[in-house]
Amino acid sequence: MKLFSRIVILSFVLITACNDSKRSESKPETSLQTEIEKVRLINLKGEPINMKQYKGKTVFVNFWASWCGPCISEMPSLKSAKDSLRNENIEFLFASDESKEEIETFSSQQDYDFKYVRTQSLEELNITGLPTTFIFNPEGKLVFSEMGARQWNSPESIVLIKKIIKPQ
Repeated sequence: MKLFSRIVILSFVLITACNDSKRSESKPETSLQTEIEKVRLINLKGEPINMKQYKGKTVFVNFWASWCGPCISEMPSLKSAKDSLRNENIEFLFASDESKEEIETFSSQQDYDFKYVRTQSLEELNITGLPTTFIFNPEGKLVFSEMGARQWNSPESIVLIKKIIKPQ
């Protein structure tokens, strides 16, 4: 009788485990399928930004912080890339989870014409380090994600961005 009980319990555990693994396999992977709507941003007035307004545009979101050395060091190249792509169908957003006052203080001390916004979704987006950059294609799909600083005005980076703006 003990053997029969053990077999029943073991069978139940195995069947349950198999069913759970099938459920987890059917869940879509979100690393590169994140929709732009999952990025929750607010402007510096505290108003939510409707990310759907950017449908049809490439959206470049740079997550940064004023205390982050690599974030600050890549900003000149971001400014240069933004300037060189000014005639393209792209929107640049610079998102921080810092307070409005911290962002405004930083902004007033810099010579960047960035669209600074606040983020409310760093953890939801699995952003574990700064800077992190997301680029969404005109359909709102996340097609590029990178953690760490980059020379955004390098020829390779400009080509990368242009391929997202105008895929061939």
